[in-house]
Amino acid sequence: MIVGVPALLTGCTQVPKGVTPIQNFELERYLGKWYEIARLDHSFERGLTQVTADYSMREDGGVRVINSGINTENNQPKIAEGKAYFIGAKNIGSLKVSFFGPFYGGYHIAKLDPDYQMALVIGPNTDYAWILSRTKQPGLVKCNEYYQTAESLGIKRSDWIEGEKCK
Repeated sequence: MIVGVPALLTGCTQVPKGVTPIQNFELERYLGKWYEIARLDHSFERGLTQVTADYSMREDGGVRVINSGINTENNQPKIAEGKAYFIGAKNIGSLKVSFFGPFYGGYHIAKLDPDYQMALVIGPNTDYAWILSRTKQPGLVKCNEYYQTAESLGIKRSDWIEGEKCK
């Protein structure tokens, strides 16, 4: 999920109204590679497929964020590197992420499997949202749970662009 542009456009890190970031969050379990199952439409990701996010620790205690996808027009990779830091307590799934300088956008984990296999992430507002999975094709039942949670936050099922498919 390439979130650099919303960070630039909004600079907002507050939690959107109606969104409650997950509690008892364990960053170490969240690190690693995630596949984008679905996203809301935005120019900075338009035309990308096979989008992934890879999270690892930075030396300064923050999180290194590597987002990548394939541009469908030229079949070339697009990669963005950023950094993320907790906004408050480190056991709450609410971070700020930046891909350019001092501008940060919110990264709020609104739903997360107990086994850290699937996540619903909301940006600085509910116009920015992603469903992520550790596998390219999570089960349809599991996907529907995440779509339903997003719908309870005001995100219509018809607004999602699917990346990897739920089966």
